[in-house]
Amino acid sequence: GGCALPTETLLLHTGAFLSELAGYGGLWSTHALHFLSAACASQQPLLRFSFTVRSSNDAATTLTRFLSLLPHLTTLIFPPPRLLYMLAPSCCVLEFASLWRAAEWKNRLRRASCLSVPCILQSPFRLLEIAGVRAMASHVVGYPRMGPRRELKFALESYWDGKSSAADLEKVAKDLRSDIWKQMSESGLSYIPSNTFSYYDQLLDTTALVGAVPPRYGWTGGEIGFDVYFSMARGNATQPAMEMTKWFDTNYHYIVPELGPDVKFTLSSRKVVDEYKEAKKLGIETVPVLVGPVSYLLLAKPAKGVPKNFNLLSLIDSLLPVYKEVLEALKSAGAAWVQFDEPSLVLDLDEIKLDAFRKAYTYFGDELHGIKILLETYFADIPVETYKTIIGFECVSAIGVDLVRGEKTVSVIREYGLPNGKLLFAGVVDGRNIWANDLQASLSVLKDLEKDLGKERVVVSTSCSLLHTAVDLVNETKLDAELKSWLAFAAQKIVEVVALAKALKGKADEAFLSANASAQASRRSSSRVHNEEVRKVTAALHESDHHRASSVENRLEQQQRHLNLPILPTTTIGSFPQTLELRRVRREFKANKITEEEYIKAIQGEITKVVKLQEDLDIDVLVHGEPERNDMVEYFGEQLHGFAFTVNGWVQSYGSRCVKPPIIYGDVSRPNAMTVFWSKYAQSLTARPMKGMLTGPVTILNWSFVRNDQHRSETCLQIALAIKQEVEDLEAAGIKVIQIDEAALREGLPLRKKEQAHYLDWAVHSFRITNCGVKDTTQIHTHMCYSNFNDIIHSIINMDADVITIENSRSDEKLLSVFRAGVRYGAGIGPGVYDIHSPRIPNTEEIADRIRKMLDVLEAKVLWVNPDCGLKTRKYTEVKPALTNMVEAAKWLRTDLASTQ
Repeated sequence: GGCALPTETLLLHTGAFLSELAGYGGLWSTHALHFLSAACASQQPLLRFSFTVRSSNDAATTLTRFLSLLPHLTTLIFPPPRLLYMLAPSCCVLEFASLWRAAEWKNRLRRASCLSVPCILQSPFRLLEIAGVRAMASHVVGYPRMGPRRELKFALESYWDGKSSAADLEKVAKDLRSDIWKQMSESGLSYIPSNTFSYYDQLLDTTALVGAVPPRYGWTGGEIGFDVYFSMARGNATQPAMEMTKWFDTNYHYIVPELGPDVKFTLSSRKVVDEYKEAKKLGIETVPVLVGPVSYLLLAKPAKGVPKNFNLLSLIDSLLPVYKEVLEALKSAGAAWVQFDEPSLVLDLDEIKLDAFRKAYTYFGDELHGIKILLETYFADIPVETYKTIIGFECVSAIGVDLVRGEKTVSVIREYGLPNGKLLFAGVVDGRNIWANDLQASLSVLKDLEKDLGKERVVVSTSCSLLHTAVDLVNETKLDAELKSWLAFAAQKIVEVVALAKALKGKADEAFLSANASAQASRRSSSRVHNEEVRKVTAALHESDHHRASSVENRLEQQQRHLNLPILPTTTIGSFPQTLELRRVRREFKANKITEEEYIKAIQGEITKVVKLQEDLDIDVLVHGEPERNDMVEYFGEQLHGFAFTVNGWVQSYGSRCVKPPIIYGDVSRPNAMTVFWSKYAQSLTARPMKGMLTGPVTILNWSFVRNDQHRSETCLQIALAIKQEVEDLEAAGIKVIQIDEAALREGLPLRKKEQAHYLDWAVHSFRITNCGVKDTTQIHTHMCYSNFNDIIHSIINMDADVITIENSRSDEKLLSVFRAGVRYGAGIGPGVYDIHSPRIPNTEEIADRIRKMLDVLEAKVLWVNPDCGLKTRKYTEVKPALTNMVEAAKWLRTDLASTQ
């Protein structure tokens, strides 16, 4: 790297010294260099080295003692190391960063000459090749952008609150990008992605890139800045935000482009080029990532006022020149590769859609030369006809496939091959879960692919972007050693990818593979994973369809006699704002800084405040506000057996919103009641109905990191049984309205149509199990949000809930179209009347107008009035006026209906 002392000499001296030190006394087995590289830009070599305890009664304690002594033993020759991560209780990887500069090295090597280390001089390239770095073909599709401790979240919210400047936000973002690129470079990754960072969402970034800003935001051209960008994402004082919906079958949400025949695409953001150059200044070559042009159009919707049947693919001819302009700019900047994410390729595509792909990638082939295209797919198998189509694209140099959720793709590749000159980016490391990869199983798949396709044509990759997993296992301080050895977060998955690439080239790190095999065996045999009693009980659940005894119409009549609700009853979805004071109370209770008595008093005080507010607003069916809950899934998981929890395992859901999914590692059971105490207290404060608030089994499943050693449906049944027990305890405690949220029902729907019926069967059955035993007079609600529900409306009806509240306003009342098409919904239904993910406060007339549209297609006797979703992320200064207007609008419409009658 330009040091006066040859870099390879420096590194080999260090490696040999560590070998002698670690092998001293026969306690340790050293395992070559886990990683070895000279970072040319900084001229600061960096070394990673793995150690395993060879024999000890208490391996973990021995390792810990050794690590505590190591800084003192090694200061002679290099600065103290840091523990990078634990492979197993007896195996670790150390990182020695910022090694001494050349002059200091000369002095220290002279003083360490007693080690008698031979000077082996080889070319730097040959040394790196021997070490297994860069010579191995490895890649990740993308990486989490929030930061290991949610640095971007806090920077965004500070900027939105006016507490920091745009420059402050940009600095945090730049530092995060730099750290991510350096981490990937130092790991030895061959293909490092750029432009996977986003201030909000990659689809929104693409909308900014091509200048497709809806006219209501007042953009008149030029580079799109934060004001316009965040207005599209969050709305502003005068205009609502763009629609937000789920990204395929994940819990990530994207901002839906609004397009029409009048859209004028123009290059309006240089973000992708700027970030490529930014990485290059650090000495890191990257692969810029773009959402492909066809998927961008397929994920869009017709803008307001444009006919719903408008063919969005008709815009491809005007969109492609903008992409060409971007590719030319990247080529001029020095980019050799560009990654086009086209996840729509895994869907069931008709010939019209396939023609759009043909047109796009024929255009790129005709217009561009000298830049290689990686066509990336993920989340499912590639259909046969689609695969046969895309391997014929001459401009495409490589195809990326998901071999975790797309297991059948291997047989398709084997049957139809891959044209000479093209690479296969094989996604064998799961980008959507946190389980350590079974390296031997993945290596077997990779070797088979290499046999089929030939040497040097398989690149080891992740199944999809690591955006959907937690950031770094190193930050987890409370997970026990056994469970931790079963896991791999994004940072560890990069190591897995590189390790597989090295093994595929015959340069396997045997210690790493051995530790991985031991962890896999430990998980398979662990008694904490399997509970025979739970399995016996859930096996019996297959013997019934678990319908309630009476029809929904009959139940609603009985419930109305007990509840005596007005026409168009008002309610909220569950949560109320989580203030800083409330978060402080929960945090201090967890840290044992306040007593249980003090905690209960504080939470009851918050519930009392929320109940009084709702009574003052004259809301009909109340909620307790969920002040005791950190998250609607984590709260329940913490009280169920079979779950584990992280400290910093955050995953982006949308914008700055992050969730910390529980880890379901074993069979699930409920040892005690979870919500009865708080719901019973809340009901004691009011004569109005108080909803008992639960999260449904399908949502708990889909919003967790789920065990991958049994079918998801079996885990879901176990959770359903636990929720059933809670429902029955709430009913026994006098709670007459119980809401079982299934916000993520649609999210788990397989992307391929032939697989959807099976999922819906077991998912709906799991929901029915939770409430099949309650009385007809107990009203069961459920809630769903931010997905396209029209295509599963019959399954929603089959859930047999008494009332469903469902997101509607942010999606521009898309839901209502299914009822206009003649679908009859006999149960109660509350399509959301305002968007809670925007700080904008709708006025009374706007909400009343939404209710009138609902009354055009739904009977007044079944219609409820409520927001789109829970109010947790909003402030009371926004919630109070919005709910005031909502209740007032409902009263207006009640008066109108009474007058009409």
